[in-house]
Amino acid sequence: MFRFVLLFLLAALPLKAEEIVADLSQSSVGISATFDGSNILIFGAISRDAPAPTSEPLQVIISVAGPSKPVTVRLKEKKVGIWVNSDSVLIDEAPSFYSVATTAPLIEILTDDEDRFHKVSIDRAINSMSAQIQSSGHARDFVEALIRIRTDNGLYQVHEGAVELMSDTLFRTSIDLPSNLTAGEYTARILITRDQRVVDMFETKLDIQKVGIERWLYNLAHDNAVYYGLMSLFIAIAAGWLASAVFSYFRP
Repeated sequence: MFRFVLLFLLAALPLKAEEIVADLSQSSVGISATFDGSNILIFGAISRDAPAPTSEPLQVIISVAGPSKPVTVRLKEKKVGIWVNSDSVLIDEAPSFYSVATTAPLIEILTDDEDRFHKVSIDRAINSMSAQIQSSGHARDFVEALIRIRTDNGLYQVHEGAVELMSDTLFRTSIDLPSNLTAGEYTARILITRDQRVVDMFETKLDIQKVGIERWLYNLAHDNAVYYGLMSLFIAIAAGWLASAVFSYFRP
């Protein structure tokens, strides 16, 4: 009886006219001492249970977001010939990395309401609605400064028109990962839109972790801070002693 009721409820649910089927060229990236960046291929197709609508063209939006953390943005001013921090704003959450690629200009394929709900654009991906932000008369300037700095460092990217859509069914794009990535779990999202409205969304994870000696040092610093501190102190003392010995040897 229960199985019959369950099947009845599932049958009553509306079927998606268009659904995303997608994957990544790799599900993990290792960061080592020689890591100079990587490239992720994101590809997929649109599964349909009926012919594609012809009224509005299909559009694809693909984003990759790194771990989000609170960020303090500081304003520096020159006082008495010295640059000092004069003001700061704490932003609730900002992705350490964010890249968005589209088939067309984002403003043409997504409404502002949809952007606000799904947090697609870089502006919306940054959560800056705390009281600390709102209490500052220049809050928007701090958010724009964060976006500008991370864009210059290759951590925030916008690639409009970079998603290739073939036969209104197959799509693909590549996302460049810079060398200054933060380790952690990344989220890749794919959205398809018609008439500027999201039709379906697909989400998967990308694991980016330090490997080799970098991973060992990272884990040691976070899991055994005392041992890491003692080891650092020992290395500093040994390096100082070695430098002193070398200078003493070559001193006339």
